[in-house]
Amino acid sequence: MNFRYPMVAVIENPETAPPTSKKSFFRKYFLEGQHLDESATQTVPEDADFIQRFLILHRKYIAFLLPMIVMQTLWWLTAIRYGWLALYRTRWQMPLIMVLGALVAGMTSEGGGAVAFPFMTLGLHIEPITARDFSLLMQSVGMMCALFVVVFMQVQIEQRAVLFGTLGSIPGLIFGFKFFDPLLDAAQKKMLFVSIWASFAIALFILNSHKKRKTYLKIPDFKPWKAAVLTATGFIGGIFTAFAGSGVDICIFSMITLLFRVTEKTATPTTVVLMGMNSMVGAYYRLIWEGDVPKLALEYLQVSIPVGVTLAPFGSFLGSHFHRQVLACFVYVLEALSLLGFLLTRPPLILIGIGASIILAGFVFFSLISATGERLMKKTEVRSIAPYC
Repeated sequence: MNFRYPMVAVIENPETAPPTSKKSFFRKYFLEGQHLDESATQTVPEDADFIQRFLILHRKYIAFLLPMIVMQTLWWLTAIRYGWLALYRTRWQMPLIMVLGALVAGMTSEGGGAVAFPFMTLGLHIEPITARDFSLLMQSVGMMCALFVVVFMQVQIEQRAVLFGTLGSIPGLIFGFKFFDPLLDAAQKKMLFVSIWASFAIALFILNSHKKRKTYLKIPDFKPWKAAVLTATGFIGGIFTAFAGSGVDICIFSMITLLFRVTEKTATPTTVVLMGMNSMVGAYYRLIWEGDVPKLALEYLQVSIPVGVTLAPFGSFLGSHFHRQVLACFVYVLEALSLLGFLLTRPPLILIGIGASIILAGFVFFSLISATGERLMKKTEVRSIAPYC
């Protein structure tokens, strides 16, 4: 039978009964398996030569080890030549926290800045500009390694979200650097970071509250207005990235999962690729065009690179196998800790009130987006099964 629209791969996500054993529980939530691109070769052709056979059979391990070995080699050669090892006596804090930050960057829809920024500003009382610049610089190294893992393993991503999200985020990033960031003081930046990321956690909770929902591998029935939505979302996310070091990733993630109903197994590696590319642009702009990156941010970068280039790609490797609920739980815990850390700093009541208002507004906004996405999905399904007249 002919169809007016091509069928889109749909994934059912029913919540089944609890696993009956520890083994089945582990298999369900931590060994769910990868969603690979349609072009990914999973079987070895009969006429394959040794190199082709090796690349196919060991793709996962090559994807993880190759960027790590290259970057570790370059770092050790540079660190020995320029005496970076001596920095560990005074700058040891960030390599420790980036153990978690790099894993989060590779596994979830949040960049490493989602861990580094609150730890530096709330825990170490470092200026937000320094925390933002460190986040961008660290992500430009670690998340680019994670990007290599995603691309080399041919994990399923939504390429149009990367394209149009980046087209919007680059001007948004520059606009944020030039005009938005100077308007905010340190306390306001901390409040905005915590509030926006808490809103994202709410969005993720809304997403996972639908027990039996259908999702797509890619955005179905792609039209120009959807490209415009992605571009506008990228612009807003670029502004967030300009003062917090990350943001475009969670904005695009929220939009494609809530509005366009793309599965998190596609959306998460999509945001890894997106944030890696945008971090490169942000780092380039701050280092070359503005040229006033704080020395402290550079020193923290120099001692944290070995951690980032190892654990960010490893996080991508792990995250591609984990169940979506496991990834969501990581985000819930991180945002709860960030919110608690902000409150422990005893901010002014006015900032607490504004932050609470932003979280409430985020809840309403994401609820509306989710409801709109439900209606769009129903219309898409009706059109996809309508035969030619």
